[in-house]
Amino acid sequence: MKSVIEDLRERLAHVLDPELGASIVELGMVGDIEVNNGHAIIEVALTTGRCPMRAQIERAVTEAARVVPGVETVALTMTQMTPEQKAVLMDTARRLAQETAPSTTIGRTTPVIAISSGKGGVGKSSVTANLAVALAAQGLCVGVLDADIWGFSLPRLLGISGEVSAEGGKMQPLERAIGAGSIKLLSMGFLAEEERALLWRGLIVQRAVQQFIEDANWDGVDYLLIDTPPGTGDIAMTLARVLPQMGHIIVTTPAMAAQRVAARMADFARRSNVRVLGVIENMSPLVCSCGEIHEIFGSGGGSSLAEELGSPLLATIPLRAHVSRGGDEGTPAALGDNGTAELFAALAHQLMDDIAPPAGMSGCTARLVAALNDAVESA
Repeated sequence: MKSVIEDLRERLAHVLDPELGASIVELGMVGDIEVNNGHAIIEVALTTGRCPMRAQIERAVTEAARVVPGVETVALTMTQMTPEQKAVLMDTARRLAQETAPSTTIGRTTPVIAISSGKGGVGKSSVTANLAVALAAQGLCVGVLDADIWGFSLPRLLGISGEVSAEGGKMQPLERAIGAGSIKLLSMGFLAEEERALLWRGLIVQRAVQQFIEDANWDGVDYLLIDTPPGTGDIAMTLARVLPQMGHIIVTTPAMAAQRVAARMADFARRSNVRVLGVIENMSPLVCSCGEIHEIFGSGGGSSLAEELGSPLLATIPLRAHVSRGGDEGTPAALGDNGTAELFAALAHQLMDDIAPPAGMSGCTARLVAALNDAVESA
């Protein structure tokens, strides 16, 4: 029978370095582990003591450790790698890059974020569309995959239409410029009539999602946002399998019923070794023009869920008519000059600065990444 320490190390093997996209255990970043009366002390070595990715790694390690049976509390001891340890890390990263070359055009370190919930009707698609616009407005190229094969809606919400073409054997997402940035969208809505029901079952749907990932040109995107269907079925499992770097943002309404179902989605993510990045509460209390507050869907569901999961509450989005109207017209509210746009702009900055920074050369292992890429290209 495995010990708690063995279970911990096995679980931590699923935590990926944000820049190198490889297991922190295999990279030699996890040192000594102690467990005493349910209290786990884990040593984690960073390439530099001032690593800007430190907070991300700390959250991911703590979250992974907390779900191991026998662990009640977690404390991390953060250290700095020696030159010899860095050399071993670099050799390991180079080998892994050669052995596990991605079968997609999505970079190993490109943040992939699934907008998820356990049930429909909580506004996942609206959140996806507005977050994509807010990120693109920062000058980023944002890939958006409409993985809700049966209930696609993003072409209308984002105001993007047309026919998908193929170049070099890859589907080309349709693109819309947003300020200095852009959105690249793939959706079943480009391949089927909007009002026509798709009578597809599990295996066909799984293959469709896999093709949107593996047989599409996502080259150059700074983020990939995925609008998922409700629940923990075939599509959710396919995404977790083909995109191991993916994280989930869980969307709930303030209602207790929605919160409980969303908790099941979070449980699925963790059991699939997918990190929960945070919680968004949508359709929060409506503030009337007279100043009165109307709790149409209740209150407090998002903060309660975030506290239960030990994940941050990223945003609380009030119920506002212009959000629905903007979606119907293909002009997301995040494009306008309003409170909702400000909320999504703040959420975009939170992702970029802390929760899931875009791949770039600002991190502590930037030089290692550059050397790794050179090594892979010359191999």
